[in-house]
Amino acid sequence: MDFWFLILVIPAMILSLAAQAGVNSSYKKYAKLFSSRGMTGREAAEMILRNNGIYDVRIEPVSGSLTDHYSPREQVIRLSEGVFDSSSVAAIGIASHEAGHAVQHHVGYAPIKIRNAVLPVANIGSMLAFPLIVIGFLLSSFLLLDLGVIFFSFTTLFQLITLPVEFNASSRAVKAIEANGVLYGEELNGAKSVLRAAAMTYVAALAVSFAQLLRFFFLTRSNRR
Repeated sequence: MDFWFLILVIPAMILSLAAQAGVNSSYKKYAKLFSSRGMTGREAAEMILRNNGIYDVRIEPVSGSLTDHYSPREQVIRLSEGVFDSSSVAAIGIASHEAGHAVQHHVGYAPIKIRNAVLPVANIGSMLAFPLIVIGFLLSSFLLLDLGVIFFSFTTLFQLITLPVEFNASSRAVKAIEANGVLYGEELNGAKSVLRAAAMTYVAALAVSFAQLLRFFFLTRSNRR
């Protein structure tokens, strides 16, 4: 295990584990607190779509826990089993967040356009970075090492661009929930807590990616000596 892995990557991985534990804890807590209005996650998402003039996006259930996502290519919001028909505070917050992503695509939100443009390059980078760096070390090829670091930097860039996209989707969700009186008082605070915890997982993912990028950079630089 190399020095840079110990001082850079491991702390970031611990942060990531803590963030995941936080979102699981927050979700479990507020999945037990139900909306006094009785609106389900599906109904909250439908309301946000209608209020933004979106009628071509489907909402359907998907198996698993916290597997909720919006697929712009298929124009469908998929809500997990504990969110789709649940009237819990957690369900409403999560469903509204996914509807927020649909609104972003509908209005042409700039950061999500940038993220979609970077995604193919980031996918290629994630596949090629490690092999290039390993082969570069084996062959003592500075060119392959540098290419590996450059390719990996695109995955870090993708994680960076993801932050404003996720924060904005949550902001849209909270504003819609408040404006339509879907949740009140403690209920609203609970939804905000779930969304904040979920946002921290993206912050942690960026931290891990950036730490790994720095590790590769320092390793390749030291290999030149």
